[in-house]
Amino acid sequence: MTKFIPGLELSKLFYQKEIKPILDKEFSKLKYSAALFGWGSEVLGYDTEISRDHHWGPRVFIFLSEKDYPKLKDKIHKAIANNLPYDFMGYSTNYSKPAPNGVRRAIKITSGPVDHMVNVYTVKSFYELRLRFDQTKNITVENWLTFPQQRLLEMVSGEVFYDGLGELKKVREKFSYYPKDVWLYMLACQWIKISQEEAFVGRAGDVGDELGSQIVAARIVREIMKLCFLMEKRYYPYSKWFGAAFGALKISKNLAPVLRKVLVSKNWKEREKWLAQAYEIVAKNYNALKITKPLSSKVSSYYGRPYLVIHADVFAEAIKKVIKDPRVKGIKTNIGSVDQFTDSTDVVENLKLCEQLEFAYKRD
Repeated sequence: MTKFIPGLELSKLFYQKEIKPILDKEFSKLKYSAALFGWGSEVLGYDTEISRDHHWGPRVFIFLSEKDYPKLKDKIHKAIANNLPYDFMGYSTNYSKPAPNGVRRAIKITSGPVDHMVNVYTVKSFYELRLRFDQTKNITVENWLTFPQQRLLEMVSGEVFYDGLGELKKVREKFSYYPKDVWLYMLACQWIKISQEEAFVGRAGDVGDELGSQIVAARIVREIMKLCFLMEKRYYPYSKWFGAAFGALKISKNLAPVLRKVLVSKNWKEREKWLAQAYEIVAKNYNALKITKPLSSKVSSYYGRPYLVIHADVFAEAIKKVIKDPRVKGIKTNIGSVDQFTDSTDVVENLKLCEQLEFAYKRD
């Protein structure tokens, strides 16, 4: 096998050494941008040797102006197909036709034009493809809350290799993170999610249901991790890369070992002990953000019952009080963004359906 090179690095070199020279020669006055972001494990930096089996290899996105796109898209595609070498740094530049799910695989050839993966878009068409959104418009509160985080992460990951249009970097900055009050609303909703089940770890275990206690604890661990992404203002990826992305957060160094102990605890008392430590770490990190006045980072009994909780609803209520935007304050539900109230792939991968969920945030 060819020596592995991270896909983003491979594609950057592919642009610099092969695509740029072709464009410079065949379209010397062309104003364009080149990048790789959007889909693909390499865009997030999580690709490994095994990633090479599908939709991976030397590939680049070329962005044209709205004026040039109709007349030059096909010409650029053809020029690249006729001038590319058949391999680059040991990797085929030729790919199979797309499967029904859009996936393509590298196929070596020795003659004829290259069926490459240098895709040509306008900035507008790309954002409509990946977010169903016109990037020239203002992003509403409802838009923010129904954009899947995986898609938002795609929009700010990867790299812009060249921005001759002067658009890509500005647009990517526009999607860099949620507006402050949307962020605060999501933070409050995440604390609420934790509050809704935090007592159940002990209650289930107390009646001998250790399996139920384990399930609730695992759910809370995931919600704590999502809370940490919010506190550090980082979009989180879908489940395959969720743990790896969490490992890159600042809080992970101290928190991850504790969360692992929660998951391997043999009884609810031990589980509760480690969750209490996790709550304390998270609460202290929350207080360091200085969103509200400092709140207690110590666990206490659940309204007189012998189960230790952080009383996560207290954090939520405090956060709600500092939200200023009337468009956010007017939201009556505590469900948060689409990723907070569902983890169904059939929902978060269906942008049209996500868009229709805007009704959940309508105000009186």
